[in-house]
Amino acid sequence: MSDLELLLPGQADGLVRGLRSFPLREIGSPGWNQQHENLEKLNIQAILDATASQGEPIQELLVTHGKIPVLVEDLITVEMWKQKVFPVLCKLEDFMPQNTFPIYMVIHHEASIINLLETVFFHKEVCESAEDTILDLVDYCHRKLTLLVARSHCDSLPKEEGSQDITPMQELQQQAELMEFEIALKALSVLRYITDCVDSLSLSTLNRMLSTHNLPCLLVELLEHSPWSRKEGGKLQRFEGGHWQTVAPRDHQKLSKLDGQVWIALYNLLLSPEARARYCLTNFAKGQLLKLRAFLTDTLLDQLPNLADLQNFLAQLTLVETQTPKKDLVLEQIPDIWQRLEQENKGKWQAIAKHQLRHVFSPSEQELRQQARRWAETYRLDVLEAVAPERHCCAYCSTEASKRCSRCQKEWYCCRECQVKHWEKHGKVCVEAAQSDRAK
Repeated sequence: MSDLELLLPGQADGLVRGLRSFPLREIGSPGWNQQHENLEKLNIQAILDATASQGEPIQELLVTHGKIPVLVEDLITVEMWKQKVFPVLCKLEDFMPQNTFPIYMVIHHEASIINLLETVFFHKEVCESAEDTILDLVDYCHRKLTLLVARSHCDSLPKEEGSQDITPMQELQQQAELMEFEIALKALSVLRYITDCVDSLSLSTLNRMLSTHNLPCLLVELLEHSPWSRKEGGKLQRFEGGHWQTVAPRDHQKLSKLDGQVWIALYNLLLSPEARARYCLTNFAKGQLLKLRAFLTDTLLDQLPNLADLQNFLAQLTLVETQTPKKDLVLEQIPDIWQRLEQENKGKWQAIAKHQLRHVFSPSEQELRQQARRWAETYRLDVLEAVAPERHCCAYCSTEASKRCSRCQKEWYCCRECQVKHWEKHGKVCVEAAQSDRAK
C-alpha cells in the first residue's frame, strides 16, 4: 500500500458492494455506524485518487455496482433526520447526553456523502448512473442553495469561533450550523457538474431545473450576494478549504472557485440548445438575467473567456420579447425519495427520537472508546495530511502562505514583499532562532 493509499482495490470493491439504504429509525445503529466509517474511507480514498491523478477507481466502482442512487437516498435520509428527528430529540425531557460524539457522527454524515458526490460527479458517467435519483439530487441542491440565499439576505452566516462557556449541545448546534453552510457550498459544486450534462438529461430533469425551480434566477441571486465572501475588520475574506481566509488586495479581482462554479452552471443552463429551447423567458427571468451584465467585466472575461458567449447572449436578450409561462399538460417524473420517506414516517418522529435516545445516543464509556478507536483508524493522520495539508498564514498580511523563512524556518510569507516588510519585527527573532538551532 502506497503512502497515498488508504484502501487496497479489493477492500474498496468490498466496501462499495456493501453500501445499502437504512431506514430513518436505524440511523446511528451499529450497522449504520459501520457504513458511515466505510463511507469515510471511500471519501478519503476518492480525494487521494483525484489529487494524485492515478485514475478514479472509487468513482468507477460506484458506477459499476450501481451505488450512486444508494448514496443519493442516504443523503436525503440523513437530511430528513436532521430536520424532522433531531429537533424532537433535543426537546425530550430525558435527553441529557454526557457525550455528543454519536450525534455529531450523524450530523457529519450528510457532509461526508455530499463531499464524496462532489468528488465523483466530475465524471459525466456518474451523473448518468444516478438514473431517476438525479431528480431527487437536483431538488436537494435546490433546497441547499435556497437556504444559502436566505441566509445571505438576513446576514446570518455562521461564524467559525464559538463563544466561551457553552454547553456541549450548544457547541454541537454551532458545529451543525457551520456544517450546513459547507454542505450548501458542496451542493453548489454538485449542481454545476449536473449542468455539465444538461444536453443528455431527461426532459423531466430539465423541466425541474428550469421551470419548477428556475435555477438560472437562483444562481443570479447567489452571484449578487456571494455568501462565501464577507468583510471582516475592513478586509475581504472568502470561505475556502473549510474556513474563512483573508484575501490579499492584489487578489480581490481573482475569481473564486465558488463564483466560477456559478458562472459555469449559468453558462450551461442558458447556452445549451436543449435548455434554451425549454426555458420560459418571463419578465421576471429577463430582468434577473440582465443583472449579469454588470458582473461581466474585462477582468472576469480574462479569467473565463467562454463567458464572452454569455455576454453576447445577454446583449441579444435585451431585444427579445418575454413569454408567458406555458401551461402545457406534460407527463413527467417527479422526485420520489423525500416524499416517500415523509409518508413512511409521518407521525412517527417522536417515536423514532425516543427509540434512538434509548438505543443509540446513550452509549456506555466502553462503546464510546471503541467508537473513538475505530475513527482513529479511519482518519489516519498521514493520509489526512496528504488530503488537506496544513495551511500556513503570512506573518505580515495573514493570507495563505506557501513560502517559509529560509533562515529560521519558523515564519511563513505569501510573497517576498511581505517578508521584507515584516523583517523589522522578525529580524532579531530570526537570527536568534537560527543561532539557537545551530548550537543544538
